[in-house]
Amino acid sequence: MSDQPTYRASCFCGDVQITLKGQAELQAYCHCDSCRRWSGGPVNAFTLWQPGNVEVTQGLDKIAGFDGNPGSDHEGVVSKRKWCKSCGGHVFTDHPAMGLVDVPSAAIVDFAFEPAFHVHYRESVHRVTDGLTKFGDLPEAAGGSGLELAE
Repeated sequence: MSDQPTYRASCFCGDVQITLKGQAELQAYCHCDSCRRWSGGPVNAFTLWQPGNVEVTQGLDKIAGFDGNPGSDHEGVVSKRKWCKSCGGHVFTDHPAMGLVDVPSAAIVDFAFEPAFHVHYRESVHRVTDGLTKFGDLPEAAGGSGLELAE
């Protein structure tokens, strides 16, 4: 029997259900224009998971998607944003270049979101004073400059 945590995520109407196993690889905030437009908010709270830890358990036929994510294409591999055809609720984004799946933190039931830092803070339209590191683009380990900005 596994003692790793299991979480449930869903779209807004619940037609699409996802099971997440284990721990997220990373939890953070993104301020880029693409994520702001996608999330419909001034800041996007995201969680990144290993693909093998993300399973659509209901409503696979209800998922629509868009292949492309302006500004995040890497070596010709684009992100694939997915949403529910019934309600339009966002369910996940595949990031093939990173080998990870982004599940919006707000879609995960009873999940304690614990962000590590902010990315693309240079594009911020809503300043946040929370003591977390603010990267102008991305950390060096993720292919960015690693430049840190002031709150």
